[in-house]
Amino acid sequence: MLNERRTTNILLLIIAIPIVFYLLKVLSFIFIPLIFSMFIALLFLPLMRWLERRKIPKFVSIIVVLLLVAGGLKIGIELIQLSSKEILANNGDFLQKAEPKIASLKDYLSDSFGFEFESKKNVFAQFFQKENIGSTIGFLRKFLTTLLMTAFFVVLWLAESINVHKLLNNTILKKKYTSVKTFMKIEKDLIKFLKVKFLVSALTGLFTGLMCVFFDVSFPIFWGLFAFTINFVQMVGSFVSVILLSIFAFVELDTSSTLLFFILSITMVQVVFGAILEPIFMGKSFSINIIAVLVMLMFWGFLWGIPGLIMAIPITVFLKIIMEQFSGTKIIASLLSGSDSKPENI
Repeated sequence: MLNERRTTNILLLIIAIPIVFYLLKVLSFIFIPLIFSMFIALLFLPLMRWLERRKIPKFVSIIVVLLLVAGGLKIGIELIQLSSKEILANNGDFLQKAEPKIASLKDYLSDSFGFEFESKKNVFAQFFQKENIGSTIGFLRKFLTTLLMTAFFVVLWLAESINVHKLLNNTILKKKYTSVKTFMKIEKDLIKFLKVKFLVSALTGLFTGLMCVFFDVSFPIFWGLFAFTINFVQMVGSFVSVILLSIFAFVELDTSSTLLFFILSITMVQVVFGAILEPIFMGKSFSINIIAVLVMLMFWGFLWGIPGLIMAIPITVFLKIIMEQFSGTKIIASLLSGSDSKPENI
């Protein structure tokens, strides 16, 4: 009887997993802002509690948080506008520098490896084609919709209309003490992760921009913003940032020791903040197996694209904490972290 029940449970699990993945993919327009808003709300929970202890009404606290979020968005928009003005003020100087180098690189690849390149028209003419403008407008519309849904869900999280603790208690954990303890650990760990990641990404973006200014590489504000944003993609973001900026510098700078020192400088920025300071600030509780990081990045990236890449590691931390509470899944949790920790069982 026990074996039959176990077999039935396994079959149900095999059927349920693809259905869950399918729903996550199809309903991504709901799940992406929902999960993203949860992380934003977690960051402001300590502030909400601080205001609550001072007898501030909850709706006033929510307004304060929304104003802070709006202030952060305002700063981000201002930086994007500065970056746009910086690029437009270039007046095509970069393209003039780039064309001979790109042409010589094409000739080298064609002569050495037999690559053939199609002759293409002006880049700006291609960009302003009807279909490209339509896709850009579609992207902006989708982005604005996601932003509004995220703001809506943030209000629900902060007003406790969506309560993670009650959700865990009623569905997965089903024990009041355990659900409280688990929720406190999730809250503590994720808040720490998000704060450290934001700080490290901000410092990475700042020093990347400063390196561009020091070595006279164009568009320092743009590259600083790019390094800040893509640094939220664990591991992969650092490589992409260094590679793209190195290619850009190769086109713009003379091929000399200056280019080499610039590449070394931006690589050192990534190493110091990403590979040294970030693990120190995070602590051992956030050590996740490299293979697990890559698998999670591929999985969530496939499901949700760029938002999935950004949220992959926080989601993994969340799932790891949940799995640590069960004897049947604590082995998976230890594999994710690569540690020999022995969490309490339910």
